[in-house]
Amino acid sequence: MTIIQRKHTNQRMSKIVIHNDTVYLCGQVGVAGTSVAEQTAEALRRVEALLIEAGSDRKHVLQTTVWLADMNDFAEMNAVWDEWFEEGYQPARACGEAKLARPELKVELLVTAAVIK
Repeated sequence: MTIIQRKHTNQRMSKIVIHNDTVYLCGQVGVAGTSVAEQTAEALRRVEALLIEAGSDRKHVLQTTVWLADMNDFAEMNAVWDEWFEEGYQPARACGEAKLARPELKVELLVTAAVIK
């Protein structure tokens, strides 16, 4: 039997979906209008809080998709990213440029992680 848990659900999405031993998070952003570094740091804080709630943590992140509003911000985002992940726990990752939901947003993270056993 497949068990799916959904947390913080509204008419449009769930912030957390847990299927078997895998956690899927909705896109996480930082505070609109702040720098790419600040938005990345805040998005990662939000990711961490959701992962902990779902029974996971940053060491169990499997895959991340990073959307930047402007690829010229790649190095600034990576400076924060590289500090957040402990050596040896980097996930599979893709990074691309996309028009985000609001023009003042500069980065959005999509995260998939394993549940801690």
